[in-house]
Amino acid sequence: MFTYIKNLFKLTRGDLTLAPRVAVYYVTMQCNLNCAYCEDFGSRRNHQVTQNPSLEDAKKILRVIRSGFSRIWITGGEPLMHPQILELLAYARHELKFREISLITNGTLLSSKARKNLTTEHTESTEKDLLKNSVDSVISVVENLDRLIISLDSIDPHALSLVSLPQLHAENVINNAREAAKLQKTHGFKLSLNAVITPETLHSMDDLLNFCIENNIWLSLSPQSVNNLPRYELVTSEEYRAFIERIIALKKRGAPILGSFPYLKMLIDQTPYECYPTLAPRIMPDGWLAYPCRPMEKAGGEQGGLAVNLLDVKTWDEAWRVAQEKYGSAPTLCVSCFQQCYAEPSLMQARPIEYVREKLRGVDLSGYAPG
Repeated sequence: MFTYIKNLFKLTRGDLTLAPRVAVYYVTMQCNLNCAYCEDFGSRRNHQVTQNPSLEDAKKILRVIRSGFSRIWITGGEPLMHPQILELLAYARHELKFREISLITNGTLLSSKARKNLTTEHTESTEKDLLKNSVDSVISVVENLDRLIISLDSIDPHALSLVSLPQLHAENVINNAREAAKLQKTHGFKLSLNAVITPETLHSMDDLLNFCIENNIWLSLSPQSVNNLPRYELVTSEEYRAFIERIIALKKRGAPILGSFPYLKMLIDQTPYECYPTLAPRIMPDGWLAYPCRPMEKAGGEQGGLAVNLLDVKTWDEAWRVAQEKYGSAPTLCVSCFQQCYAEPSLMQARPIEYVREKLRGVDLSGYAPG
């Protein structure tokens, strides 16, 4: 809360280089899917991306992050492809004592991250045994998490096959989400589904929402982006507008929608907003800090890039100082990203009343960064 108030005073002075509130660590860039809308990762790109650091280097990166943050998002690629992901999560929880740890996964590997008694030799297991192994596997992942986010764009296997998830894996992921939902209370974590709305999945969004309501799962939504802007076929679609309007109405009635009213309304009207990219900095697998944000780092130029490697510094404050000295203050006229991972923290920081309303619902969207 102190950082939030500090940033409010920064805004009154016209300073848009706000103090970060949550760190996002791409623990690996490897992925086992090829989602049609993903512009960064995918198994077809695995030979091109940054390789995983050693376990000790990954731990050092986490230590530097912890010196500046109590909240962290672990993402990828597909983070469950990291061979020591369970050890890293346990290290972040028990040694570094992060106050809040979130992990976002495509869900396909939850069933293979089992405890030691689950092996590939269980080919003759009964359906009951397989279900138990699946539950044990989910437990091994969530036991050190505060939030598990599963990327699931639909519960219609055919729609999934068109954009993200082969039908071979669809039922497995849906079952993993259902089983994870049952474990929330006993294991002290929250489950949410993060769905990308595409023209191919739009017709099945209502079924996905009903699935979340029935299973006590939060749902967050982002429109498919092309170069950081919503896909044209969506923003010109009456069906898309009607769906978002239904989402807003259901949220008012208490549905588990993980999105603020300003964000959801923005999805309809594409209203420009003032982006504060430094609220949720991204760290690459090998320790490089993308400053002031990942889109600007990818674009290159004088406004941003890979500013400093956390393996070369001792603290987050030192890294942040180097980054600002190299690239200066955050741009003041950046409104290009309509992705929830950048839009939501910025909207919450600029609108304290909405921030408090969401906090009263038990959600802190100022640090919600599922991208």
